[in-house]
Amino acid sequence: MNKLRFLILVTVILAVILPGVSAQDGDPIVAEPGQELNMVLLPKTLGNAVFDQAHEGAMEAHEELENPGELIFNAPTPDNAIPGQIEIIESAITQEVDAIMISANDYEQLLPSTQSAMEAGITVVTWDSPVAPEGEALFIAQVDFDETGQVMADMALSILGEEGGEFAILSATPDASNQNAWIEALQTVLEEDDTYEALELVDIVYGNDDPDDSYNEALGLIDSYPDLQLIMAPTTVGIAAAAKAMFDEGLCSEIAVSGLGLPAEMQEFTELGCAPQFALWSFTDLGYLTYYVTYLLATGAMEAEEGVTFEAGRMGTYTIEADPTREDALRVLMGPFSVYTEENIDEWAMDEEEMDEEEGEGDEEGEMEEEATEESDAG
Repeated sequence: MNKLRFLILVTVILAVILPGVSAQDGDPIVAEPGQELNMVLLPKTLGNAVFDQAHEGAMEAHEELENPGELIFNAPTPDNAIPGQIEIIESAITQEVDAIMISANDYEQLLPSTQSAMEAGITVVTWDSPVAPEGEALFIAQVDFDETGQVMADMALSILGEEGGEFAILSATPDASNQNAWIEALQTVLEEDDTYEALELVDIVYGNDDPDDSYNEALGLIDSYPDLQLIMAPTTVGIAAAAKAMFDEGLCSEIAVSGLGLPAEMQEFTELGCAPQFALWSFTDLGYLTYYVTYLLATGAMEAEEGVTFEAGRMGTYTIEADPTREDALRVLMGPFSVYTEENIDEWAMDEEEMDEEEGEGDEEGEMEEEATEESDAG
């Protein structure tokens, strides 16, 4: 009897001393609001609507968790993408921030900077586009990267039909790890599944996630491939620019555009027949989830370990898992995809426009963004 009482007492003491461990024995880990952290949200570039939406989601989580610290939103310009991100990371190290949340412009070149940040005690979480595993705690994956290739193949087949035809890819930058993984996944589907044998990928070009560059690359594809029937752009900047190029040239009935795009930006082109199908996920949710994960890690509430389960506010329960697309890497998989067509785009585009209007009504976010930009010399 005494031995039983002793064991019960030890169990109770461990539950008090090691709440994270006991929580994992049963309930998912839950964040404790009100802890002060200065956190940097670092997207690939400024001026991209999807990254503004990610910022909106991160701000929502920041306020929900009652963090009295700063949420600093900063990014480089497209023409200074990789060096700019390095400068911002190094500035964040100097400022002794607590966490950096980065959508990486390069898988390898950012490693020295993100590793330096981690050595300085800064929590580094990647989202949207990762760095190599040794330079991050874990990666917040918007969707399974292999699934992205399958979705693009399915949209291409749906648009071109069983008879198939020539199509080209308009990507962001040659170094973007997420874009490259999606394209590789698409190529794998085309090579291994006879269902798509009539689809002919003729070229991959890069618009650097710049509207003008992407527009010109789309026009270049027209000149280079007279039989081209589809441009697949796995980038929201590229798909909008390509659709505009086809519309301006009066080619929407001959060359379709598809890929990953924002409904609010693509609604007109879809209704005009320039972009009959495209897909995406919620960047607002991605920013929200990224912030929650980073807050939990930076406060010490949880460790970046496979099998750890946690609550992410309104988005529910997630589990850290091994990343099947990268050796020795960890990820949190958000999902899912949404495919947009003329039949459903009105609803989604209206939701995005309403969200943008709500953002415009408040001055607090803009003031914080301006303050953060002034505090950092980079970007």
